[in-house]
Amino acid sequence: MERLAGSSRLLRAMNESASLAYLFDRGPLTRGALRELTGLSKPTTSEVLRRLTDAGLAIVVGHTSGGPGPNAEIYAANPEAGYAVGVSVRETRLPSLALALCDVNGAVLARSECAADFARAEPEDAVTAAIEELCTEAGTFPDRIRHVQLGVPGSYDPTTGVIRHIDVPGWNRPGLVDRLADRLRVPVAVDNDVNLAAVAERAHGVAADADGFALVWFSFGLGLAIDLGGQLLRGARGGAGEIGYVPVGLRGGGPGTDLHDLAGGQAVQALAAAHGLPTTGAADAVAAAVARGADEFVTALAERVAVGIAAVIAVLDPPLVVLAGDVAQAGGDMLRDAVVAALRATTPLDTPIAVTGVTDDAVLLGALDCGLRAVRDTLVGALRDAIPTS
Repeated sequence: MERLAGSSRLLRAMNESASLAYLFDRGPLTRGALRELTGLSKPTTSEVLRRLTDAGLAIVVGHTSGGPGPNAEIYAANPEAGYAVGVSVRETRLPSLALALCDVNGAVLARSECAADFARAEPEDAVTAAIEELCTEAGTFPDRIRHVQLGVPGSYDPTTGVIRHIDVPGWNRPGLVDRLADRLRVPVAVDNDVNLAAVAERAHGVAADADGFALVWFSFGLGLAIDLGGQLLRGARGGAGEIGYVPVGLRGGGPGTDLHDLAGGQAVQALAAAHGLPTTGAADAVAAAVARGADEFVTALAERVAVGIAAVIAVLDPPLVVLAGDVAQAGGDMLRDAVVAALRATTPLDTPIAVTGVTDDAVLLGALDCGLRAVRDTLVGALRDAIPTS
């Protein structure tokens, strides 16, 4: 009898986890549609939906109408079953935070941006306060959050718990991520901001159907994300893609300038000044150049960008290169065409190059996507964990 009871619990947990996963991926669904997807019987499907509803994981969101027979109830995952928060740490002259909160169905409930003086405020204090304000704006409570995803302009080494290659004060301190998780009382994940932009590009941009791609980020800083069939290559210590540090020459027998000095935000502004363009920001300068048809500046910038692109293509040979970041977006097709021309003039490399298709904040969007996936996995996993082990 004990073995039979265990088998019953096993099947019940499997059925519930599979049904909840379908509500996440395909919902809203009628009982009949869910039955077709799972292959369960009518009574079992009804019992599964009852249990998911009683547990607060599913709700009735409507009824079918117009067909023969009685109207059928339509079920969806309960949006209040859990929330995810995405946080983008921005490395600019004045560091800031961009945040967004979504429910388990992916609906964004609130977004905010705020300056953050990390030279005076501890990162965990600033992030906690910003999330609390975000929850107030959304009309919910922080204890409903099940996952926080951070996007940082650096690389996170999971073996040491340290964020490396980051110039924002306080963010490279050991134990920061654990302290933040303790403060928020939820799991906190960290990833490079360009990696998260690649997540958004695959889900919402030009790389949706690509076998793989390299996303090259041009903004205040430089970065690279490497997507191998939907899996990101992060490296042994999370530092894969820090192309800004690649030297581009020798000076006095020692290391010379790197790619940051050649095509980073400050270098773009200096190049713009030399061409009589606005220097309020790298992206503004490129946008002004495109609007004016300033071919000389765009060509000069493209030659610099092509140096980094050539290194990426030569090492990785990706099916596609995506130009992303606010500088690349400002340059659009004009900059892309100039980069292609510069590559063809100097190398035999011939890889398709596209401008990002993500018009929203790609880092924040990718952080939300990862956070949402983590929340759903947690909820489905909790049902699976109910499966007896013996």
